[in-house]
Amino acid sequence: MSILIFSLGLLGLIGLQARAVSFSSDAEDRNRAAMLANELSTSMWLGNSVNVDATTLTNWQTRVNSPSAGGLPNGSGTVTVTAGVAEILITWRPPSRESGDSRFVTRMVLP
Repeated sequence: MSILIFSLGLLGLIGLQARAVSFSSDAEDRNRAAMLANELSTSMWLGNSVNVDATTLTNWQTRVNSPSAGGLPNGSGTVTVTAGVAEILITWRPPSRESGDSRFVTRMVLP
């Protein structure tokens, strides 16, 4: 009986470890998305405009989609400017997830 209880406890610990690794990977992706959005926001601050030139935007979008360059798996980034407010949207899907994209949204307003 004690071996059965021990085995169930061990299986529970293994399940918890797998979930912890999954949450850690998700947190790392969210951190990377925040850093990529911050990178584009910095370009906006330096240019003193929420509008970004096409070359900078294309280079940034390429970086978002390239995990080897600090981007995200299956990542894409878009910028929408409405009434002086830039909305930066980054979406990605980890290879381990079959459906449902993760999203990171931030808004940029210059004074």
